Amino acid sequence: MNQAVAGPVERANNGTGTELRAAVGPVGVVGADELERQRFATVPIALLLPGESPRSEGPDAEHVARLAELDAPLPPILVERRTMRVIDGIHRLMAAFWKGHEAIEVEFFDGTAEEAFLRAVEANITHGLPLSRADRRAAATRIIVSHPQMSDRAIARAAGLGAKAVAAIRRGSVDTVPQLHVRVGRDGKVRPLSSVEGRKRAAELIAEDPQASLREVARLAGISPATVSDVRRRLEAGQAPVADRSVQSAASDAATVSVPRQRTGRRMRPVPPDPATVLEKLLRDPALRHKEEGRHLLRLLQQNAVGMQDWSGLTSVVPTHCGDLVVDLARRCAEVWEEFAQELDDRVRSVGRV
Repeated sequence: MNQAVAGPVERANNGTGTELRAAVGPVGVVGADELERQRFATVPIALLLPGESPRSEGPDAEHVARLAELDAPLPPILVERRTMRVIDGIHRLMAAFWKGHEAIEVEFFDGTAEEAFLRAVEANITHGLPLSRADRRAAATRIIVSHPQMSDRAIARAAGLGAKAVAAIRRGSVDTVPQLHVRVGRDGKVRPLSSVEGRKRAAELIAEDPQASLREVARLAGISPATVSDVRRRLEAGQAPVADRSVQSAASDAATVSVPRQRTGRRMRPVPPDPATVLEKLLRDPALRHKEEGRHLLRLLQQNAVGMQDWSGLTSVVPTHCGDLVVDLARRCAEVWEEFAQELDDRVRSVGRV
């Protein structure tokens, strides 16, 4: 272990958490009772223990030295209250000890060991010294096992990976991960892996209360409002809430024999000659320009409407040590835009059917 934290760790290991907290009072920083109540506190470094870090190679001495040279106060470190182990901020702790400080600002965390590890990964992704790609993949593997209910996108966001990478890791962990029928997304909402049961439940709710709103039915059935809208249209047309997959599969197989497979239910759209042409047209549309949300969307579109040559030029300025991070971030941004396009396409097509 780095000598910068050997001192406080050894002192902390000389007694139990209870004994150490009882000794806090005379130090004059914070009382034992306050440790149990406060979210933030100034805590003696002697009380703190290194926690389980997602960083396989341990603390980085050069990063500690850089932090120690700073005069400005650093953010509080994150500590698990029950064990007094550092969840996030070991480099800041080492820098404070190296500078001769006896106490450090702490934010307390209350939760299980699995929740503490998830928080540690999230913290290391959002700030501080970046995790290596190997560490991020290892962290995602562990989170999949400890939090199987989290969606691929939610784990990807926590671990700094792409959703496809997380999905591949999950597929390779089928023997150790319980197979659930629902996932919790980045927004905290629970969604089924298959919409079949949700569609059936939505049909029952619509039959019970035909005037119920799409959002209310969606909330109770655990599916999206767009799916509820599709269920309602199918019921009004005298069809089952769930499409007959066997019929669809047979029709698809027959189609592949004679003609190339096409996406059913979508109009073939001509490819615009240049994104700038489309953007210029949108910028002149008063329906977008005269609303704050519309102007915000136009700004986002302007920022992303970069030609292929411009993108090629941008790739050359990314330093090698940041390559993995930029690749993962770009893929996550692409997934967000794809999700937005899918939702918008579904809404446009549903309105067109009315």
